[in-house]
Amino acid sequence: IILALLLNELRNMVFKRFTQTVVYLPHFISWVIFAGIIIIFLNPVDGFVNYLIVQFGGKPIDFLTEPAYFRTILVVTDIYKEIGWGTIIYLAAMSGVNPSLYEAAVMDGANKFKQMWHVTLPSIRNVIVILFILSLGNILEAGFLQIFLLYNPLVMEVADVIDTYIYRRGIVDANYSLGAAAGIFKSVIALILIVSANKIVRKAGGDGLW
Repeated sequence: IILALLLNELRNMVFKRFTQTVVYLPHFISWVIFAGIIIIFLNPVDGFVNYLIVQFGGKPIDFLTEPAYFRTILVVTDIYKEIGWGTIIYLAAMSGVNPSLYEAAVMDGANKFKQMWHVTLPSIRNVIVILFILSLGNILEAGFLQIFLLYNPLVMEVADVIDTYIYRRGIVDANYSLGAAAGIFKSVIALILIVSANKIVRKAGGDGLW
């Protein structure tokens, strides 16, 4: 939301389009390719990140085998890859805000921050709520594909999630009943989260999914 608000306020179209391209592009790249790019960048021998560390007098770090760094890498890369999709949706919603509302806010002496807070955000509130409810349905996914492509036995203590555990027990060890039970369990929990969030939003006076 913050990134969409900042992009919406940019007036230099060349810089705005360049920034949008950099932000949007990772979403349309598969995790297989994106994980390969991450591994290349973080390579302790000839990776770009370690090259910069060495140039500033440091020692190369094998980020993907260090538990202390691995969780941060997962969070940062996941945010960077998916932030563009949400930004596209929010910018589309912002484009539908009535310009007269901003003109009235300016007449009342509102600066850019107050215009965003009192005009833009309330105008896209329904979109924010809908995306929030939908995201709850995927909260148990925990980025299986991302973790599966990046983790290794050295970071298992911090990288292992429900899905990777089920993969090893259900697929690798051929315990298919466990995999099926876990899939049903996750679906039920996701349904409960979505229905509960929708009811809370409706009771709070907002527009839910139904």
